[in-house]
Amino acid sequence: MNYIIEICKSPLLNGISKADAIRLMDCLSAQKKEFERNDYIFRQGQAVSLIGLVISGRVHVVKEDFWGNRSIITQIGPGEIFAEAFSYAKTDTIPFNVIAAEKTVLILLDAKYIIQTCPKACLFHGRVIENMLAILADKNIRLTQKIDHITKKTTREKLLSFLSEYAIRAGSSSFYIPFNRQEMADYLSVDRSAMSNELSKMRDEGMLKFTKNYFELSSKLKAGLD
Repeated sequence: MNYIIEICKSPLLNGISKADAIRLMDCLSAQKKEFERNDYIFRQGQAVSLIGLVISGRVHVVKEDFWGNRSIITQIGPGEIFAEAFSYAKTDTIPFNVIAAEKTVLILLDAKYIIQTCPKACLFHGRVIENMLAILADKNIRLTQKIDHITKKTTREKLLSFLSEYAIRAGSSSFYIPFNRQEMADYLSVDRSAMSNELSKMRDEGMLKFTKNYFELSSKLKAGLD
């Protein structure tokens, strides 16, 4: 099967061998799909029974209101999965749009075959269920982190909270974020122009440096946190 090496890098297949991963893809009725930038993978109001596993590219889970205002709930990158919560929840439709942020290759898996007893008695099936529980727990933690960002009172406080998280993840004051400016604004639920102006002010104050999605935080940043 193509892309099996990339598939094996996913946390969903943690601890599963390449040979078993090939068998698992058959058990889960895996389908490879390709999407261009801005293609809809799932639409708000659609019934969902498939789980997406990103092989390459990026996927955005997006909430849009009646007027077309967009908020990025989360970004899904290579090795990560999406739509698992809605595939298992007792809900008829998905309340968000799932959109390809760039040219993206996915593996779509039938959700019901992950939690049901495998008719082929695959010994590794229990490991997949354990991995799924770990992924769900990790996503809950990330959602809590996002809530912490967007509930800050000002745009600067939201930016500081967001950038602090990525610095901690990188273990360094220099790091890349996985968003362009519009995506970053949509993720933080702020106006793009206001956010860009605030970033420029913080740069002029010597708090940080940035080039596109690369950021470098200064020791002066602590003053902004006080």
